[in-house]
Amino acid sequence: MELKGKKVGIALTGSHCTLEEALREIEKIKALGAEITPIISEPIDRTDTRFGEAEYWKKRLQEISGKELINSIVLAEPIGPQQLFDCLVIVPCTGNTLAKLANGIIDSPVLMAAKAHLRNLQPLVLAISTNDGLGLNAKNIGILLNTKHIYLVPFRQDNPCQKPNSLVSRLELLIPTIICALEGKQYQPILASNEDVKP
Repeated sequence: MELKGKKVGIALTGSHCTLEEALREIEKIKALGAEITPIISEPIDRTDTRFGEAEYWKKRLQEISGKELINSIVLAEPIGPQQLFDCLVIVPCTGNTLAKLANGIIDSPVLMAAKAHLRNLQPLVLAISTNDGLGLNAKNIGILLNTKHIYLVPFRQDNPCQKPNSLVSRLELLIPTIICALEGKQYQPILASNEDVKP
């Protein structure tokens, strides 16, 4: 299955250290012919960090997609009734976002987009980036792994010695994961290699 002509929602949450890599992969999705609609959480919309100012990230995302940003719950709600996407991707997906999603808490544009999209039984792809993936959020990852229509980009520990609970998705596997999700399959293996992570 190809991505040409597919309608893909791209939702960004506040793992700012991952944004540059995420945008490179989003550019590749666009280059493959997908129609991209951008959705952003409040931290992306309003927070300046050492990784870049909010206006910089928003401008980049609009330039890539060619569309206005969905940045409120009100704007995200029609995603379901209007069946806007073939696939929705949350990249990066923070621990806060995945915990709320696993427990049915809908209090942001990204979470409303996910809820609205899932009502159509269409695939939701999560590219996790969280410092507590093997800690407080381990149970939530387990819940989402066992939830219909949710697929995870393969992930690994990114710094096992200094941050042993930290997990991050291998974003170079984002596109293959999306393609598999559109076919109703989880890309495997879901536990990615750690060979290039220094001890």
